Amino acid sequence: MSAVEDRLAGLGLSVPEVAAPVAVYVPAIRQGELVFTSGQLPMVAGALAATGKVGEGPGLITPAQAKELAQICALNAIAAVRSVIGDLDQVIRVVKVVGFVASDPAFTGQPGVVNGASELLGAAFGDAGIHARSAVGVASLPLDAPVEVEITVAVG
Repeated sequence: MSAVEDRLAGLGLSVPEVAAPVAVYVPAIRQGELVFTSGQLPMVAGALAATGKVGEGPGLITPAQAKELAQICALNAIAAVRSVIGDLDQVIRVVKVVGFVASDPAFTGQPGVVNGASELLGAAFGDAGIHARSAVGVASLPLDAPVEVEITVAVG
């Protein structure tokens, strides 16, 4: 078990099996010293943990719930990275995180939602988890997922 996985275990989390792609792509690919993940949905045991739009009001996923879903997406991204490099201790930097939030038109709290992914990556990778980031609101995501996260990591 890697030090990264040990830190996650200390939080009561474990790296899941890599989520199966929902279309024609691979979960992650290595190019030189970088690993790029495909967008990861909040899949748990092969199913979405929740569906719908994020916002405030009846019938919407709350920002707090969406933040937890972003954490699941980040765990799935870590799994995708591990599927390519084997040992997560090879990660020397989380370079970039891009988070997409399926947002109600009035919702502008996308950065707070994507913090779920960023905070998890910081806890898992320590200083190497500090990264550049984009948090984007979108009209919809695949399978009606509320959140999608992709990461780029440098490996050594």
